[in-house]
Amino acid sequence: MHPRHPEIAPQLLSATDEQQQLRTVLRDFYREVSGPEDVRKQQATPRGYDPALWARLAGEIGVHGLAVPEEYGGSGFTFAELAVALEESGRALYCAPLLPTVALAAHALLACDDPAACARYLPRIADGTLTATIAGFDADAPGVTAEQTVSGWVLRGRADFLLDGAGADLILVRADTPAGPRLFACEPAADTCRRTPRRVLDETRRQALVEFRGAPATVVGTAERTADTVSATLDIGRAALAAEQVGGSGHALEATVEFVAQRHQFGRPIGSFQAVKHRLADLLVALEAARSASTYATACVAVASPQLPVAAVTAAVVCSETFRLATAEYVQLHGGIGFTWEHPAHLYVRRARSGEVLFGTADGHRARLAALVGLTGRSAA
Repeated sequence: MHPRHPEIAPQLLSATDEQQQLRTVLRDFYREVSGPEDVRKQQATPRGYDPALWARLAGEIGVHGLAVPEEYGGSGFTFAELAVALEESGRALYCAPLLPTVALAAHALLACDDPAACARYLPRIADGTLTATIAGFDADAPGVTAEQTVSGWVLRGRADFLLDGAGADLILVRADTPAGPRLFACEPAADTCRRTPRRVLDETRRQALVEFRGAPATVVGTAERTADTVSATLDIGRAALAAEQVGGSGHALEATVEFVAQRHQFGRPIGSFQAVKHRLADLLVALEAARSASTYATACVAVASPQLPVAAVTAAVVCSETFRLATAEYVQLHGGIGFTWEHPAHLYVRRARSGEVLFGTADGHRARLAALVGLTGRSAA
């Protein structure tokens, strides 16, 4: 058992045979359908990804239902298997909304402990027929309010920069009510929910402004579980994003190593120059640290460890910084070609930079970590 946290079994910190097989299948799949040119074509489509590939990923490989219990149409595995899929999707910059649908919304439903809501939505998430996202989970953003009418609850207000906000079939919304915050499920309709795509740095991960104008909604979970559900969902999102960033960093390192072994100057490969070796060695060390942080955060999600908040913010900081470093070296060590729009490196740079602030900034994560481990008196909520 882990020496400090006995709830983390050693086998959760290393890949199983099933996870290795899943990784092989997914890497082959993404190599076939999500190369750099495929990514550019898919992000230029109205929906931002290829629905046929989304259906294949859900149906042929079963990625969407990996961490969904069998009673709700999933495979009944854990977040550890889903993290493998997220890492491989990050490695390939897969455009579809796996993060908001499968990591955020699905786990928010599971965390809220509402069997009726889970039975209504999780089977459709698992089979790939429903995309979903979350809104109002950031306490610092302008809030959404909910009011009860004779026909039921309706939502009013706005939520900005929602992942897949313009296309998601379901939005799980934390909204303020006269009795306190509650979680609601909203299936947006054009007449009561205005959705405006935002122009963002990373076009492979679309975001939107969503304005609720009396949008019908259904209560999900209990008032008592709302705060815990929001907190747990954001930490799971950080762990999921960390897995993606490890995958993207791994691609950047491997592509750069391959390039410097082939590019010659002064009659020999530039990879033989000591300065280049040192830079790549430093990146490898950083990648291994990020992989360790991501693996521990994944294990904490898988067993619902009380250490998840600490593990999640640690992984958020380490993996974000590693991905930024990896993409910078990806560009610089490719020389002039790495700075051109035609080269795939810039796609990874954009993903790295946007991911740095997706669930909070590095400074915010460090402040929260300090509070969680007792170094400051600041609240760790």
